[in-house]
Amino acid sequence: MRVVRWLDEHFEEFLLVVFSSIMVVVIAMQVFMRYVMGDSLSWSEELARYCFIWLVYIGISYGVKKQRHIKVDAMLIFFKQRGKIAMNMLANLIFMIFAIVIIYYGQDIALRIWELGQQSPALHLPMGVVYLATPAGMGLTVIRLIQQLLKQGKALFGKDSFEVEMEHQKALEDQEDLEDVNQNERPDPKG
Repeated sequence: MRVVRWLDEHFEEFLLVVFSSIMVVVIAMQVFMRYVMGDSLSWSEELARYCFIWLVYIGISYGVKKQRHIKVDAMLIFFKQRGKIAMNMLANLIFMIFAIVIIYYGQDIALRIWELGQQSPALHLPMGVVYLATPAGMGLTVIRLIQQLLKQGKALFGKDSFEVEMEHQKALEDQEDLEDVNQNERPDPKG
């Protein structure tokens, strides 16, 4: 049960760190090879590009998990807490339908490319692996959306608490946190 809980809490973060680390190391190696050694690696840019593609799709799931995905919340101003939850649920349902459509067509494309045996030019990686980023990332996104919908459903019926934060509230909180950090870093003029 611990493993499942850890995966639920940290799976996207782990993958994002892995893909980001690979990108940074590979790009740093390429810069070193090109400017110090006078030669370049033929595969580094390709690997960095494919890591970035996976990073983007995993990042969508992470954004949903943390409720920081892009949304327009202008209509939420007119609702009380239960109305905000209901509107959020509707938005998540629409997003989930979109994600399921992307999974359906994305896996179809990935499997067709896999069957064709197309490989990447430098790494000779099956291109189906690269194209699987779309359905895999959207699959994780659907899982996170279902989790959000369950939490929101419980809150809507009073069995749990769920606070809908507006984007401008989050921005103000981030600004206040930044000001607190800046204030703590300034030297005391009296000291």
